[in-house]
Amino acid sequence: MDSDDDVLRERFRVLLEDVADGFYETDLRGNFRFFNHALCRIFGYSATEIQGRNFSEFMDAENALYAFAIFNRLYESGEIPSEIIWTIIRKDGQERILEISVSLIVDRLGKKTGFQGVARDVTQKISDQQELEASQRRAYEMYQASSRAEKRYRAFLEFLPDPVFVFNMDSTVSYLNPAFEKVFGWTLKELEGKRIPFIPESEKVRTREGIKTLFSEKVLHGFHTRRYTKDGRILDIVVDGAIFYDAEDQPAGQVITLRDVTARKRAEQINQALFRIAQALYRFPGLDRMLEYITRQVQELIGVAGAMVILIDEQEQEFYIPVAAYEDGKTGSKMKEIRFPMDKGVAGQVYRTGEPLIVSDTAQSPYFYDQVDKQAQFHTKNMLDVPLRIQERMIGVLCAVNKKEGGFDRADIDLLSAVANLVALPIENARINEALQQAYENVRGFNRAKEQVIHHLSHELKTPLSVLSASLGLMAKRLGGGQDKALDRILLRARRNLQRLLDMQYEIGDMLREKDYRAHGMLSFLLEASRDMLVTLAEMEPGSTRAPQIIQQAIDREFGNAEIPCTDIALDQLVKRHLETLKPRFAHRHIRLEARLEPVVPVLIPTEVMEKIVEGLVKNAIENTPDQGRVTVVVRAAEKGPVFEVQDTGVGLTEQKQQLIFNHYFAAGDTMTYSSKAPYDFNAGGKGFDLLRITIFSERYRFDTKMISRRCRHIPTDGDLCPGAIERCAHCSLPTDCDASGGTIMQIRFLPSNQVNLACRMVEK
Repeated sequence: MDSDDDVLRERFRVLLEDVADGFYETDLRGNFRFFNHALCRIFGYSATEIQGRNFSEFMDAENALYAFAIFNRLYESGEIPSEIIWTIIRKDGQERILEISVSLIVDRLGKKTGFQGVARDVTQKISDQQELEASQRRAYEMYQASSRAEKRYRAFLEFLPDPVFVFNMDSTVSYLNPAFEKVFGWTLKELEGKRIPFIPESEKVRTREGIKTLFSEKVLHGFHTRRYTKDGRILDIVVDGAIFYDAEDQPAGQVITLRDVTARKRAEQINQALFRIAQALYRFPGLDRMLEYITRQVQELIGVAGAMVILIDEQEQEFYIPVAAYEDGKTGSKMKEIRFPMDKGVAGQVYRTGEPLIVSDTAQSPYFYDQVDKQAQFHTKNMLDVPLRIQERMIGVLCAVNKKEGGFDRADIDLLSAVANLVALPIENARINEALQQAYENVRGFNRAKEQVIHHLSHELKTPLSVLSASLGLMAKRLGGGQDKALDRILLRARRNLQRLLDMQYEIGDMLREKDYRAHGMLSFLLEASRDMLVTLAEMEPGSTRAPQIIQQAIDREFGNAEIPCTDIALDQLVKRHLETLKPRFAHRHIRLEARLEPVVPVLIPTEVMEKIVEGLVKNAIENTPDQGRVTVVVRAAEKGPVFEVQDTGVGLTEQKQQLIFNHYFAAGDTMTYSSKAPYDFNAGGKGFDLLRITIFSERYRFDTKMISRRCRHIPTDGDLCPGAIERCAHCSLPTDCDASGGTIMQIRFLPSNQVNLACRMVEK
């Protein structure tokens, strides 16, 4: 009996020495009192040099402090740390990075007596067979010297985080550690004395080669293979093993360590695949070619017979399959363009829940929709669908069918979901691009039809307009000029409106010739037409001698006479001069008026019109700026021409009002407050003529207007009121506070006079 115990103890001693990891025991102070040879090899010191020394002597101060903290925490709380990394300094000065495990040693009385654990050198693997054999012999001698060795080494194997098993020479199991049971699912009771049934058919040839290597070289390191678990999953495994010996120095069995690298390899595969797909997607601007590439990649990555992209037709409330990739090309062609309702099938369930779905057996699934298989004449056995989503909107489903090896699992969901997240946006962009291309072709067709209509209209207008023009000329000659002023005015209006029709005909011609074309503004057209209509109506009534002149003078006074000739104006000088004229009108207001006027190239515009523009913008700014606020008048040069600008630190405009300014007859303030307030008073309001006529001037004299406004943050809505003076504001104590809270910039951007000469000549004409 004692002989059998000795053999068993010797077997466990040799087993411990055969593994590449170092085993150690220390007292509570961290002094080494027991360790295996692997630890000596890792540290680069002999057993004598390590025995009794403190762990801190083999590392720098930082690592020593870290190690002490780990041991101390374990001692105080009993918490077993995980993933401890130390850096030690070997005797030859080389550094080694170690992965350490540690646990408390407790005697039979429950007293804490020290620490034990495993140190794995992750920078170097043992590959020297002679050194392994020497360690086996030393382990054998150590086992003979200690009756406690068996328990000690068994505890060590029980503690190892990686699966370990011990084979007899006939490859039957004699020992499994708890980690093996946890990872692979079999217990020692189930497998003791038996072979482990976990080698896939595809790995049997390589496994035999690995066993040959183990028996010929007595050691095996870094052997990559795959193994089944009890529940049928396949794991990627790295194998390390060694032969151990009995008391007569004869081979007694094999000790094998397995490291599960499935998650790491899958992560590497996913990253490589996503990188490859991301690099390739930009090469496929067309939707079909992009989808063909995506489905082929899914086939290869997951190992399936078929893959497809199922997109949503929101208008028809249907799914459709634009592209499908199958090993049988005919099936892919049949699947293409199959449509089915959005509430049907596995895709319909994924659409309803927004979650991936595995169907392990389509015959047992309530969600499987067999009509698609019937149309394609294909048999789907199992499938995985994941959503194609852009933010919170689902555009379709990415589908894989008939996995070749095993069934779909969580890893497949993660991989297919990662691909779906990567390709969803490019797919949607490609769909939008195709829709835009189609819309563009439609617009081109409409444009061709429109050009034909316009060309016909232009041709039909030429003859009657020419006849009317000649007839008016003959009538004017026969009647003679100056004898009947009322008749002269009638002829003048007729010529003017005929000229409008001729201008329209010429502009149509410009459009057909694709010349730079800009139509007269609608406001200017309406103003001119309204004036002619009012004057005509007045002349039709008895006693209308002065009425037409009064109407025309009133309109010209407010909106300017379109026939006033343009002149070259030095903008900075005119603004400076007119500001001095305006200052007495708002002298009762406490406004900080600043002027930054720099010389610019002349602008071509009537002086009277430019003065109305200056007055309108300055008045608008002052009426919307509280006392102690600032109004700045600027003349400066810009890239395309001179700019006249009025800046204020007033209340600003809300977004709704900004959209209406310059687009409609609209005033910035209350439209009826002139009945109680004078011009230039704060919040005086008005009927909108200042801004309206600037819009008319811009259409007439070809300049641009721009407004930038920010509503005062203290009165964000139109219903909030400003007190009219900074000193009465509850939010601003200084003028600078008000300056930063809101304001408006109104810009008039002119072209140089030599570029607008033609425009003014057309107005004068």
